[in-house]
Amino acid sequence: MSEIIGCFNQRAQKLLEKHLASGFRKYILMLKGKSKGNHTTLIHEGGDLVTYALINAVAIRKILKKYDKVHYSKQGQLFKSQAQTMHKEILQSPWLIELMALHINLRETKVNHLRETKVNNLGETEANSRKAPALFNQDDKFTFQDDDKPSLACELSDSIKIDIDLTCSICLDTVFDPVSLTCGHIFCYSCACSAASVSIVDGLKAAHSKQKCPLCREAGVYEGAMHLEELNILLGRRYDLFIPFDLFHFGK
Repeated sequence: MSEIIGCFNQRAQKLLEKHLASGFRKYILMLKGKSKGNHTTLIHEGGDLVTYALINAVAIRKILKKYDKVHYSKQGQLFKSQAQTMHKEILQSPWLIELMALHINLRETKVNHLRETKVNNLGETEANSRKAPALFNQDDKFTFQDDDKPSLACELSDSIKIDIDLTCSICLDTVFDPVSLTCGHIFCYSCACSAASVSIVDGLKAAHSKQKCPLCREAGVYEGAMHLEELNILLGRRYDLFIPFDLFHFGK
């Protein structure tokens, strides 16, 4: 399991770097990867990685359940619980959340570009207008719900799906400048700093190792916290958020 999640995290990180990088660094990353950095390529690569994660998670759960049934034991479920405690389950990876947000961000950027492009040739205009809904239909397994409870969802089938709640359990609002603690729980950056008893200037790395997650009460989860940049971009677009420069950069 460690090898699976390690491989997934590494590939996801490289893919996200391509999108978040700018200028000369982005050009260098594209040369190193020897692959196209256009939206369509990134959309498909990101979608494939999320599919890989979900299928692997379901497969492992079924294998452990089958093991317990055949051997009349509870070792499979015990192993699953231990993996979750050690954060070795792929569904706990913050990179999975980032990939889902990346997929939606790129898809919407592509569709908006197609809709806004003005072409004098009527035939080309009609062709572009057909591409937009086609792109939505192809990737509608990835959705962002912002009705009563904001969430990210991916559904490959009735048995293979994931739904990630985007409500901060501290302020009870949609996460703002979200961070994922090493235990996998997501909070607003400012809320996480408050829970860790540190200022937003010092950042979560300054948190004491004994400080615990407000939800699961696990200690030492702040130092390795990860800022969810793609999710932040998605939420900023949907809610037209203005993120103050000092809040976005201090402590990171």
